Amino acid sequence: MARAGLAAERVVRAGAELADEIGFERVTPSELARKLGIKTASLYSHVKNAHDLKTRIALLALEELADQASAAIAGRAGRDALGAFANAYRDYAFQHPGRFAAARFRLDAATAAASAGPRHSRMTRALLRGYDLPELQETHAVRLLGSVFNGYVELEMAGSFSHSAPSSEESWTEILDALDSLLRNWPASSS
Repeated sequence: MARAGLAAERVVRAGAELADEIGFERVTPSELARKLGIKTASLYSHVKNAHDLKTRIALLALEELADQASAAIAGRAGRDALGAFANAYRDYAFQHPGRFAAARFRLDAATAAASAGPRHSRMTRALLRGYDLPELQETHAVRLLGSVFNGYVELEMAGSFSHSAPSSEESWTEILDALDSLLRNWPASSS
């Protein structure tokens, strides 16, 4: 029987907060139970196991991130939309490092399809419509943006850019300008 006052949503939110505090990879049912001041067995009324807990945290993170990115790009196009979209991801990563890691947790195909993940892809493709890319090239561009955003943020969060000038903020702006230029001048397909 579920503990009074303890709901699955509360468990998942507490798990997300714990991920931000200690890192997503370190979130376990026993760590979460300790945070909530309950016995680990009590969690199993709300989540099946550690994988289920991590999956639910990932789903929450994907939803939050999609909401933040959607609000950021509303009414924008071109470089303005690209910057707002990229900054939404970067800001979320710094505000919620554990959740940002959770958003990249591997989900099974059915769970991924039902998650906010496809919403991220649709937003990226909508942003790319402002660049008039050939439809066949959009997938490449979606992957490029995801790789650059995630890679840069991961390196920045690890302190990789803190050892030399220019600042990581200056580099971020330059990179977004370079991406904008590339998207406006996408090379013709060689296939």
